[in-house]
Amino acid sequence: MPSHSGLLTVMERAARKAAPRLRRDFNEVQHLQVSRKGPADFVSMADQRAERTLFDELKKARPDWGFLMEEAGEIEGDPAKPRWIVDPLDGTSNFLHGIPHFAISIAVQEPTGEITSGLVYQPLTDESFWAEKGRGAWLQDQRLRVSSRRSLDEALIATGIPFKGHGDMAQWSRIFGAVAPEIAGIRRFGSAALDLAWVAGGRYDGFWEAGLKPWDVAAGMLLVREAGGFVTDFRGGDRAMERGEFLAANDALHSRLHKLVAGALR
Repeated sequence: MPSHSGLLTVMERAARKAAPRLRRDFNEVQHLQVSRKGPADFVSMADQRAERTLFDELKKARPDWGFLMEEAGEIEGDPAKPRWIVDPLDGTSNFLHGIPHFAISIAVQEPTGEITSGLVYQPLTDESFWAEKGRGAWLQDQRLRVSSRRSLDEALIATGIPFKGHGDMAQWSRIFGAVAPEIAGIRRFGSAALDLAWVAGGRYDGFWEAGLKPWDVAAGMLLVREAGGFVTDFRGGDRAMERGEFLAANDALHSRLHKLVAGALR
């Protein structure tokens, strides 16, 4: 069984401490009080409580580290030390509609900007996807590898679809029109963190989405890369986080998907 670092132990302990309350709230989702956050975007008290639990646990373990969090935003720490990037509930819309597909995402970002540790934890299935730079990607004690499929017509690709007030539907439609006829299927399950974890584990063969934030993808990007895959922006470059564009797959499928996506955006 692989032994992860003490840092990963801290991350998993924090996620597992936040998870029971999330599970309870999910089971009583119809009673949750929610506050409006945007035109089609609601955040629940469950989300806020989970973030507070994660903050408290991670702060206790590394008191001088900063944070980048979905709800609380940026909390400065020692600039010479890493910071936590945290999404307490990726898949909020699923959660609020009683759809059992959401996750906690925690990543460690070095002062250089590099992501060196990542955890995506699914509270309902108790699946803990984790990765550390140079040590591979894992689901509990099982080594993860990206899909070995080489042909687009066998590939199952995940995406995120723009919705009211979020995303560029015209751009997405062009990409969809280019990709869909070439592949076996497209899925939209509503959690980018889990989408990327599933690419790392070979459940999906690839993934594309635009308009994502660092807390949505930081851990998942490391998982894919440590599982032998590639994550780039839509142009095939290394500015995915900067541009908010993410294209992930194994080497063969990534190059083919990139050609389709880049062609659609010309």
